[in-house]
Amino acid sequence: MAEETKPAAKAAKAPTSADIERAREFAREPFLLEGEKPKDLAAGTPRRRALDAALAEIDEGREAPSIEWRRDFSLLLGLERVLSEDTPHLADGAELSAHQVDALSGALAALIADVQERLNGNAWTGNGNGSAPADAAKDEASSGNGAGTDTAEEAIEEEEEEEATEEEEAEDWVEQEEVDEDVVEEAPEDPGANRRFWFEHATGSGKTVAAVGFIEASRTGGILILTHRRNLVDQFIGEISDRGYADRLSPALLDGADHPYGPVTVETYQWFVRNAGRISDVYSIVICDEAHTALGEKTSGCIRAWVGPVFIGMTATGALIARHVADLFPTQTSRFDLAQAARRGVIAPLRCVRIPPGPGVRTIAKVPLRKGEVDQDFDQEELAKLLDQAPFNVAIADLYRSRFRRVPGVVYTAGVKHAKNVAKAFQDAGINARAVSGETPKRELAEILAGFERGEVDVLCNAMLLAEGWNSPRATICMHLAPTASRRVYQQRVGRVTRRNPGKEAGLVIDLVHPATTHDETIVTLHSLLDRDVYRGGAIVVGPVRRGRGRRVRVEKRVVPVSDQSERRLRVLERELWRIAVENLNHSEQHVWAALAGARVNPSGWRRAKAMLQNDQTKELRRRFLLTCVQRNRNQQLRIKALVEIAALRDGDAFDDAIDTIGTWPRDDRRAGTKVMLEALAERRIGRRDQAQAWVWRLADYTRDLHEEYAVQRWPETKRLLGLLVNSSGRAHGRNARRLVHAARNQDRRLAAALLAAGVAHTPEGEEVLRGARMRAARKPSAVARELLRNFPKAGGKRRRRKRKGGSKDGGAKKNGAASKANGARADEQDVEELDLEELENDAGADEVDEDLEAAEAADES
Repeated sequence: MAEETKPAAKAAKAPTSADIERAREFAREPFLLEGEKPKDLAAGTPRRRALDAALAEIDEGREAPSIEWRRDFSLLLGLERVLSEDTPHLADGAELSAHQVDALSGALAALIADVQERLNGNAWTGNGNGSAPADAAKDEASSGNGAGTDTAEEAIEEEEEEEATEEEEAEDWVEQEEVDEDVVEEAPEDPGANRRFWFEHATGSGKTVAAVGFIEASRTGGILILTHRRNLVDQFIGEISDRGYADRLSPALLDGADHPYGPVTVETYQWFVRNAGRISDVYSIVICDEAHTALGEKTSGCIRAWVGPVFIGMTATGALIARHVADLFPTQTSRFDLAQAARRGVIAPLRCVRIPPGPGVRTIAKVPLRKGEVDQDFDQEELAKLLDQAPFNVAIADLYRSRFRRVPGVVYTAGVKHAKNVAKAFQDAGINARAVSGETPKRELAEILAGFERGEVDVLCNAMLLAEGWNSPRATICMHLAPTASRRVYQQRVGRVTRRNPGKEAGLVIDLVHPATTHDETIVTLHSLLDRDVYRGGAIVVGPVRRGRGRRVRVEKRVVPVSDQSERRLRVLERELWRIAVENLNHSEQHVWAALAGARVNPSGWRRAKAMLQNDQTKELRRRFLLTCVQRNRNQQLRIKALVEIAALRDGDAFDDAIDTIGTWPRDDRRAGTKVMLEALAERRIGRRDQAQAWVWRLADYTRDLHEEYAVQRWPETKRLLGLLVNSSGRAHGRNARRLVHAARNQDRRLAAALLAAGVAHTPEGEEVLRGARMRAARKPSAVARELLRNFPKAGGKRRRRKRKGGSKDGGAKKNGAASKANGARADEQDVEELDLEELENDAGADEVDEDLEAAEAADES
């Protein structure tokens, strides 16, 4: 009992400066940060626990920390040391950026939570746990690196035997399932899950530097870095050496070998699986590069079996397969995705160009999908059969040469053979291109990649070799010649052009899809990956816009909505109304655009709106645009102009709708609109004759006051006849209507049309009488329209009168008055006809100017 109380009393007592110094030399880590005092090491805190454990091992006579102490406290103390600096930096003086510091601090918080939860007030016992029963369970569960008494193959065989037993005992399925659930609750299958973390950083944002930050933080605990390709092993070793940690690099330590000064080993996942059960426990930290590649059954099984170390997964595509990553690495400590990295300027901005594929490759969406370990993608053999065509390869090479010239890029193809054929087509086009694959000899591959860095090679054609891990700041173009249905694969490809480089304004992504491809398509695009609403060819998709700094591609003026949500597409139509590429919208959205444009167009944008409708072969959109302008536009001049163009269409339905709308306008606007429509009926044939007759008299009804005024002035008897018609009812009303019709027959055509237009019937008999007379009078609708037009007041302002030489002003006025009385109505007719001809000539000239402007604008766009 006394032995148990002595460590507790010692722990409760504040440590002395001498003890802290001894522990610091022993652990090679400070226990007091800048500005702290010994009394700040409160009992029960992780740092105090680390100090007490270090002092206990010193008292035991150890010269270096034990493997258990290194696993629990080495990384924790090192991260606190690194993060306590104002600007955390590495051995070579390189400062860590904010997102890299965030990854370290997230891991520190998770470690502190893990230590406090596991110890939970108990004394540290030398195996990272304060509970003796749990220690015993741990000893029984694993030895060495957690492989247990059985090898990985034996464990798999046992699982297969258990599955076979369950299939044979189908009757006891329910009971067996209940027993299994109980066992899982008592003994979790994944005891090391709380020490496995992961963070997501965009490709090109410095995941490798963050990994070196963990090397800086762990001075005594060994670090094992796992990656999925041998060339990435060399890349990691080079980066670690350049950062000042070459002296810590060590070959793999197996079979219980120990090294207490933080050895760093870089190996592949294949090596890790092969040597499961032999790897030394000296490695207290295991960093899993491209963590999504560790999700395979064998690799993940070996990781779960090794309970002791801290596992840290790094990936650039974790959010796309978060559910799968979280199964193996439950705790996410940091996230810095592609969009965040581009906005902050950590990686290069991304531009995008969509190129529609040719007629022979438009069936890509019909290629079957094949399910992988974490996602699904197109069947590469079927995709190669569709894409690997000589004319298509030649067309792609010619396109690259003409639009991008010597801009360095990476082309992703559907298989090794396709890559070789595309490279051959590029070479024939005069482009320095080479094909690389897993079949390329290592020395030749290294020479080709080095030649790309030196500028001797401009285009690298590959299937998947360069999709992950390969880094080249010079790479600028990422061409998805073989599209993918995997968001993970797509983001890995794009990550090859995100690294910044002097003279590199932005990375350029080329998608071989139609410009209007939406997010719900099987093929992944840059806009669907980043969930962008609008495609604009060549424009920045993500990242800051830097104008005039070496842009390598022309930016289109027009945009296309690409979201698969109707609400978001509608918002794009409203926001980018005058930049929409109307021809790329679907049929219903084209009509929505035409309606919005007609309601919002202003005088300065009229020609632009008409030019945007130049591809409307059926005239449906033009009709919708003009009718909406007549119905909803606030500008009276544009409404009148729209009426003129509706009349020019000679569409009976549109003409009828426009006449209905004119009846709702104010008086002055109604008069102007009626005059335009009557002029159209007088000049050209629109619709059937019965329709034209009805339109003439409907328009006459809109301006009845004008015709009544002319008739009263011309023939005083008109007032009495109209008064009798209005004030009568019953049979008398019908007789008065016939009397008005009879009087109209005895007058000339102009007065007769005015009398019939001025009459208003309010009984069925009277309406029938007037309707019949009007139809008979309008056997030639154009003639009646001309006569009704003569009743409108003259347009324009006051005309200037020239002074005649040698005559007085009064004398001239008398002569003019006498001439006007002599000519009578004939002079009025001549003036009206001259004015109408002038207006028609002006309108025709305006139309010619509009057509010339449209043609010029179309030529500029092309």
